[in-house]
Amino acid sequence: MTKISKDTFTFLEELIANNNRDWFNTHKLRYEQAKQNALDFTEELLVGLKKIDPSIPEDLQAKKCVLRIYRDVRFSKNKAPYKSNIGISISSDGRGGTLPGYYIHIEPGKSFIAGGYWMPEAHHLKSIRQEIDYNTSDFLDIIEAKAFKAYFGGLSTEDQLKNAPKYYPKDHPYIHILKLKSFICSRSFTDEEMAGENMINTVLEGMKLIYPLNKFIKEAILQ
Repeated sequence: MTKISKDTFTFLEELIANNNRDWFNTHKLRYEQAKQNALDFTEELLVGLKKIDPSIPEDLQAKKCVLRIYRDVRFSKNKAPYKSNIGISISSDGRGGTLPGYYIHIEPGKSFIAGGYWMPEAHHLKSIRQEIDYNTSDFLDIIEAKAFKAYFGGLSTEDQLKNAPKYYPKDHPYIHILKLKSFICSRSFTDEEMAGENMINTVLEGMKLIYPLNKFIKEAILQ
């Protein structure tokens, strides 16, 4: 079973301390090895995920999921040319699409897996809130399930409005959910956990719990 190599974390640690083109070009082979490690991990992960989520295209390959390490610095004050992580993004409409999906973040001391829909566009957000309002019990069955809360602790409340969204009363019994601007869940892992022999199964366990959330959201925005 493929695992994230400790060499991948070592490379990222050194990249964080030497985020410049000269250093990167000198260590390009190490980057290619770290990238291949992520590709191998993703390829094996996709085999399991496609059994969980039938909307993931059968022909989706790892190279379409592993994100570029090069940063777009044109409009950023931070001019470091490289990301300090390797990201893996998977959804039914491909990398960078506009549907809910799954994400794996590999970074020294900051690794995590996540899923759901981060900062949906306004028309999608409206549809999601409406579906939650209409079918609250179905949504609660997902996010309050014992296994979901044990693994993720519940939905993230980081992105939310200060006031009730338009058309919803402030005393709505589930206004704390309707105020959310993102519908995501995440779980952090140590470097040692990420490099563990059984990490693919651990990630797939989380993805199996994310799938009902993604399915609910997708049905809300595509109906």
